[in-house]
Amino acid sequence: MRNRTPRPVDLQDESRRTLLSQGAALLGGAALMAAVPPGVRSAAWAAGSDAPEKKEVKVGFIPLTDCASVVIASVMKFDEKYGIKIVPSKEASWASVRDKLTNGELDAAHVLYGLVYGVHLGLGGPKKDMAVLMNLNYNGQAITLANKFADKGVKDGAALKSFVDKNKAEYTFAQTFPTGTHAMWLYYWLATYGIDPFKDVKTIVVPPPQMVANMRVGNMDGFCVGEPWNNRAIHDKIGFTAETTQGVWKDHPEKVLGTTSDWVAKHPNTARALTAAILEASKFIDVMANRKKVAEIIADKSYVNCPVDVIDQRLEGDYDNGIGKKWKDADYMKFYNEGAVNYPYLSDGMWFLTQHKRWGLLKEDPDYLGVAKQVNRIDLYKAAAAAAKVPLPKSDLRTSKLIDGTVWDGKDPKKYAAGFKIRA
Repeated sequence: MRNRTPRPVDLQDESRRTLLSQGAALLGGAALMAAVPPGVRSAAWAAGSDAPEKKEVKVGFIPLTDCASVVIASVMKFDEKYGIKIVPSKEASWASVRDKLTNGELDAAHVLYGLVYGVHLGLGGPKKDMAVLMNLNYNGQAITLANKFADKGVKDGAALKSFVDKNKAEYTFAQTFPTGTHAMWLYYWLATYGIDPFKDVKTIVVPPPQMVANMRVGNMDGFCVGEPWNNRAIHDKIGFTAETTQGVWKDHPEKVLGTTSDWVAKHPNTARALTAAILEASKFIDVMANRKKVAEIIADKSYVNCPVDVIDQRLEGDYDNGIGKKWKDADYMKFYNEGAVNYPYLSDGMWFLTQHKRWGLLKEDPDYLGVAKQVNRIDLYKAAAAAAKVPLPKSDLRTSKLIDGTVWDGKDPKKYAAGFKIRA
């Protein structure tokens, strides 16, 4: 359900800023912890105090629409309510985010779910114990094909399969990081239509903001990336949307608030405060009447650096695939949805591990549930959710049906990973 109010919140409302300032004083101490259930209170109490150990928190982000909750938490000062200052740090690539998280240059980051798990297991790079504090958003990514395909009648996955079979050539598709979400959505979509992403086509890694420019000069035939870059390809008349990722998996997990286990161990109260602040921002963004203002804020060159309308169109669920289809997508990008978006479900983390195994990134089946329990810090999330008055689900697992008809519920990940016809 969409959250609606009669009008957007006024960003210049000084009385609101005063209220937030008063709230920081009231909730910065024992009053905040009084809201936390006793069972999780100890997880967010360090050295006899609930005060954040670190007042200034550097949070990395990539220029994408779904960085909005990090940016809004800072710009609208939701962070002050919890006694911290979020300093957003614009990064050039997911590899840079990975490196700066692991070497401590960043405290936390808006980051790909699968990247966090890849680093935790040492897949293709440094191995370091990692932590997911919360999920940031559902949905809102897409698979874009170059306009040359539409000109030849190729408008979806089935037509692409037929075209590739009949016209032998090297077809190149881009994703944003080897273990990341966009790689997994792209591979899943291709394989659903019988295209092996490692045998029938070539895949490359391109940072999100560089996707459109690379397609413009012919470096790839298609890509999977987050918004606004799919809509920007349409705006620039170089590509069209063949599928949205919510079409691959309705309400799929996407970006997370990620950090290292070491950082959480040293700063548990800061981790709780950071999570609570971003939960507050997530609530604000999910009020549809606020979304245009959110688009205006993140469109700035300091953040996404993209025209407001290109961001806002899909942020508000207004979709145009660039080749004649327009629709109001009920499964647009969500940031809160009464807390359902933000809970770090164990099954979500496990799903990425099943796909890493499917595509040969993992040579053996890991302890799926054990790894998810290590990475997804449900204890800290519950403490932050209590502080921000966010409801919790009844289970750490959820059930979803994907585009190929398979059902994922997290109950038998080894069987699930081995059950795909096309796999490494």
